Amino acid sequence: MLKALLNLLPTKTVYAHCDIPCGIYDPNRLQQAAHTVIRMTQLISDAGDDVHKIARLTQVKEEHAEIAKHEVTVLFGDYFKPEHHQKFPELNELVLKVLKTASKTKQEINKEAAEELLSLTQEVAEIFYKTKGLKPVRVKSPYPTEGELVLYK
Repeated sequence: MLKALLNLLPTKTVYAHCDIPCGIYDPNRLQQAAHTVIRMTQLISDAGDDVHKIARLTQVKEEHAEIAKHEVTVLFGDYFKPEHHQKFPELNELVLKVLKTASKTKQEINKEAAEELLSLTQEVAEIFYKTKGLKPVRVKSPYPTEGELVLYK
């Protein structure tokens, strides 16, 4: 009878990177999403009056802003541990800024907000690599955004 009652309750599918935990985390998808937001913002600005192209570019921009939000949330909730928060007390505020800035890039066609999103995701990547005892380095990205990626040595 309990099983029948539980089947009547509304359910919501929840997605996560890995709840095992698998120990496989990487900030690269976060940075790629931010680069994509920048690139879509650039292309929207150059699209002229082509409303169909603007609609497609806007959809991709918003999808990647959402990917950035998802990726930083996974890192924050699943990877970063209390000792990381103690060593990097700015982490809570930084993650909140990534979330808020990603939302802003969804709401607007704003080059500065898109570039700020990339900068914030790079800061998260730097902290991530430091928690692993790696030295973060910034390298020129291969993307048409001409921005940088944070990798490690």
